Amino acid sequence: PALACLSDFTEMMRALGYPRLISMENFHTPNFMLVSEVLLWLVKRYEPQTDIPPDVETEQDRVFFIKAVAQFMATKAHIKLNTKKLYQADGYAVKELLKVTSVLYGAMNTKGVERADVSEEDSSKFKFDLGSKIADLKAARQLASEITSKGASLYDLLGKEVELREARTESIARPLEINEAEKVMKIAIDCVLEQVQKTKDMLNNVALDEANLEAKIEKRKLELERSQKRLQTLQSVRPAFMDEYEKIEEQLQKQYSSYLEKFRNLTYMEQLLDDHRRIEQEMFEEAANMLHLMQNRLKEEEQHLLKSGNNDDSDIEIQEDEGSDSEVEDRQIMKQRTTTEMLLQG
Repeated sequence: PALACLSDFTEMMRALGYPRLISMENFHTPNFMLVSEVLLWLVKRYEPQTDIPPDVETEQDRVFFIKAVAQFMATKAHIKLNTKKLYQADGYAVKELLKVTSVLYGAMNTKGVERADVSEEDSSKFKFDLGSKIADLKAARQLASEITSKGASLYDLLGKEVELREARTESIARPLEINEAEKVMKIAIDCVLEQVQKTKDMLNNVALDEANLEAKIEKRKLELERSQKRLQTLQSVRPAFMDEYEKIEEQLQKQYSSYLEKFRNLTYMEQLLDDHRRIEQEMFEEAANMLHLMQNRLKEEEQHLLKSGNNDDSDIEIQEDEGSDSEVEDRQIMKQRTTTEMLLQG
């Protein structure tokens, strides 16, 4: 299902005219920059005049951006988005983005665009300015509501025309009285003068408030100056424990240097010990191999001597020569044994 969502999302974004190529591998790991860019582009498609800050450098900016987009989609497009999944910026965020793109894609198909007859190259060049169309639709709805309300009020007024016609005719036929007109004008002038006096009183109150605020600002400035002077005094005073702190820090540095030296020596000695043990093990294995070879050779020579000793038809001189040869060979074997024992002891 996740791969299907990614595939549908990439196809819809390409059909809607997104300028950047989106791959299915972009969301294998969290990619908040791409998610924020796509969200801002979709919001601009809905309403180009919207003002959502694109800054997503810090964690607070990212949270504010996600909340603003979710609130915009909920109020303007009636689409509920999961902010936590959007903040993850992975495959789960694609499912939330698919809610918005599917609405836009459905609106594009409703307008009558035949996607089956358009090739892949033409679909990448297709530009659909849905934001302006939505703005026109909102304006049309607002005008329709205003026309309805104006028509209802006009209908009510026309219903009262029968009663108002007589009063209007009577008022027109009645002669104009100067005294009454003067009285009405005086009342109107008094009302205007009263409004002017109220406005002057409000201006005076504003000036008084301005003076109070300036006094408070001046007081805060003085407090700030005193606080800065106090801070500078505290920074210039050397604490009583700083001498002891510096001595302890110096001793700590010496102890650390000594520790590093001893640790290096210990490591070097351990390495030498390991090398010595390895060399001894190799020498022991080599001596054992030589001893094993010599034992095999002695066994072969003893078998050969036994076979030659059983031959009773041999000549005495030949036996004497063989005896002398066997003595030489025994001396050589004893010499090799002595050498092997010395190697083993070493």
